Amino acid sequence: MELIQQNPDLSAYLAADEVIDHHHPVVRATAARLASNASDSYAYARLAFEYVRDVIPHSQDAGDPRVTWRASDVLEQTTGICYAKAHALAALLRAEDIPTALCYQRFDVLHGLIAVRFNGAWHRQDPRGNKPGVNAQFSLTGEQLAFVPDSEAGEEDDPTLYTTPPPAILSALKSASDRDQLWSSLPTALV
Repeated sequence: MELIQQNPDLSAYLAADEVIDHHHPVVRATAARLASNASDSYAYARLAFEYVRDVIPHSQDAGDPRVTWRASDVLEQTTGICYAKAHALAALLRAEDIPTALCYQRFDVLHGLIAVRFNGAWHRQDPRGNKPGVNAQFSLTGEQLAFVPDSEAGEEDDPTLYTTPPPAILSALKSASDRDQLWSSLPTALV
């Protein structure tokens, strides 16, 4: 699948906003701590991915009712669903000047992940969190995502590389008082 930049300007994939708030002190401190153990940007990207994947549990897996959506909140509260974890990883990567996009897959509902740009190409990564049957790994040589869409079942990858979360996703996250309410309002499409 060919990934398509929503914005042709690569600097848009380094920007901070209210969701990917990589200038926030919590994001900066986490990035600095991870960077101190990395020999280069590739090592940093892997460490950031593993941190978000392994240290921040997916709230559904952990039975955590809290809903987070802002990257700094995900890092501070150490919880989030796939979208929130993608926001946190994007913020950590952008904090170290690594272009990062938000990506989506469509199953019964949308699933969020990221793409990171290295060596002139985009590489999708899924920080959702591993569990039995899910084994996502950081890779720049081939995707090892949490889930693979089944086209015969109508599932699909969205090839668009987003700079910010689409309104449907952000609205669902912001308006949910808890994870149960969020689960009933998760978007099934990006439009």
